Amino acid sequence: MDDCIIIGAGPAGLTAAIYLTRFHLSIRLFDCGSSRAALIPCTHNHAGYPAGVAGTELLRLMLEQAEKYGATREQAEVTAIVPVAGGFDVQIGDRTAKARTVLLATGVVNNRPDMDPAEHDAALQRGLLRYCPICDGYEVTDKRVGVIGTGDHGMREAIFLRGFTPDITLIAPGAAHELDDACRAKLDEAGIVHVDGPCTPIRIAGDRIAVETPAGPLTFDSIYPALGSVIRSKLAVAAGANASQDGCLEVDEHQRTSIPGLFAAGDVVKGLDQISHAMGEAGVAATTIRNLLAEQRPIRR
Repeated sequence: MDDCIIIGAGPAGLTAAIYLTRFHLSIRLFDCGSSRAALIPCTHNHAGYPAGVAGTELLRLMLEQAEKYGATREQAEVTAIVPVAGGFDVQIGDRTAKARTVLLATGVVNNRPDMDPAEHDAALQRGLLRYCPICDGYEVTDKRVGVIGTGDHGMREAIFLRGFTPDITLIAPGAAHELDDACRAKLDEAGIVHVDGPCTPIRIAGDRIAVETPAGPLTFDSIYPALGSVIRSKLAVAAGANASQDGCLEVDEHQRTSIPGLFAAGDVVKGLDQISHAMGEAGVAATTIRNLLAEQRPIRR
């Protein structure tokens, strides 16, 4: 039986793997290969990389560091977490792995706009399509920016981006905008244009990105989809862990879920969806796991 099974090899999972292996604990790391961090062409707000770093390169370096201390990553999808006496049974297809503790670091999946997948990925790599204004709003400073979204969530993202550029247009993904009077007043006060949808097709147009709307075609330097995300918490929820209405796992200040021995860190937990935040949560979770296991059985060399 392993000391800990980590599910997910994004920034949170790999940070935990580094900590736990350096605590001389036995771990297994399962990953289905879909970390959101891998989609980042180049992040410039992650400390320690003045020239920026691609998400794939950051993950490569973190995995290399974890492997240096004995961690191994297995490309496999975990299908269930089952609490049992003394720990957990973790199911991977028709196999079962056993561990004293489990750390869930499965993250979230962005809801994408209605767009050809190949065109979407090409636009993402070129910075024509962006998902995180906290991460890269600086890169659209004083540029023409479109936000696809509506309601309070779309309004708040457009207002946030207004801190980087005066040229913002909020486009409804469906038909008419779902904006109440308060949302419209805030948009108008900020000088943000709001246009009804649908906004399709969305396509690359030279060095810009173009959107068709009922009001006519619009072109932008970058577009931010503000369409929410799917929280990948179903494994923990199915095991009985508490989660918020939108699916974020509820944890205490030590990253403990409501199930003893089951921890969670990163974007799957409610909080700031940032690499640095995920890594910090993973460090807290890993240290708490180590101390919990030491209470059960002394850890000595």
